Amino acid sequence: MSNARTARFSRRGLLAAGGALGLGAVLTACGDDDAKSGDSGSAGGGDAKSGPWSFEDDRGTTVKLDKVPANIVAFTGVAAALYDYGVQVKGVFGPTETKDGKADVQAGDMDISKVTVLGNVWDQFNVEKYATLAPDVLISTMFDDAGTLWYVPEASKEKIAKLAPSVGISVYDRQLTAPLQRMWELAESLGGDMKAAKATEAKKRFEEASERLRKAAKANPGIRVMAGSASPELFYVSGTNLSIDLEYFKALGVNFVEPPEKAKAEGGGWFESLSWENVDKYQADLIMMDDRTSAIQPADITEATWKKLPAVKAGQVIARSAEPILSYDKCAPLVESLAEAIEKAKKVA
Repeated sequence: MSNARTARFSRRGLLAAGGALGLGAVLTACGDDDAKSGDSGSAGGGDAKSGPWSFEDDRGTTVKLDKVPANIVAFTGVAAALYDYGVQVKGVFGPTETKDGKADVQAGDMDISKVTVLGNVWDQFNVEKYATLAPDVLISTMFDDAGTLWYVPEASKEKIAKLAPSVGISVYDRQLTAPLQRMWELAESLGGDMKAAKATEAKKRFEEASERLRKAAKANPGIRVMAGSASPELFYVSGTNLSIDLEYFKALGVNFVEPPEKAKAEGGGWFESLSWENVDKYQADLIMMDDRTSAIQPADITEATWKKLPAVKAGQVIARSAEPILSYDKCAPLVESLAEAIEKAKKVA
């Protein structure tokens, strides 16, 4: 595997906010163009504005349209965030539906029967179906500083780009509050009701949760936290210097396990890969585990080495949204969960 391909595979195929999509998920995502479609419902916000629309994204690119986009297509997590602000998208791509037909964790509160799913796994994007939606704009996140749109396949990105302009929100090497603010601004421009009680109360809740976490970390500085993600072959220990959630938590004083840069090199600087035999390399009192469907969940980990970890034996394992839905409504509970876990955690490692 060439260095260029290795870099792309690490960054786009595995890391996803410092965890791992899971090798199995990446290797079996074969680019199948089958896509599920449903009633697209209405697009745009309930208070959609009239007149021209423009938005400068995190690439420094300004998209200008004659009117507010009505036919919005977005990465699932972005669509979920916009939904929380009253903006309905028409199509989505990315983890949307689980094998049993339920909404994926990254779909948030969206009714997935009311969106057209263009691709549900890595490297899947039905360009022909995308064209039939007559998209006004495509919106996704970016996990690098090169403007790479998350979950837009490398092989078809040029075809996709010709059909509609795109907006990219950076979730790379910045604290959570920055993309949260950017998503707020984007939703507002798309007609979202940012004065609605749901939006304003969620923002206040997030701020209060952040202060609670700051106090919890200060009161319990000895509690060491490890962010992990599990695949059949490997256990990934996330570093904190690129992921929006971990960077923010660290800034609030949380004491994280931090793999050395050399160890994280193969993971594009995001994480260190450990064999299950070496899963005890780092000692932690509290473990945050990747909650995406691409990762093995704690209850399903059968490795004896995992079960022997002090934090596991003490029941001090919580979920981590490695790709947070960028609305205050969805991020406030994440901060509260970590604050509560640190408040209650016992020193076991």
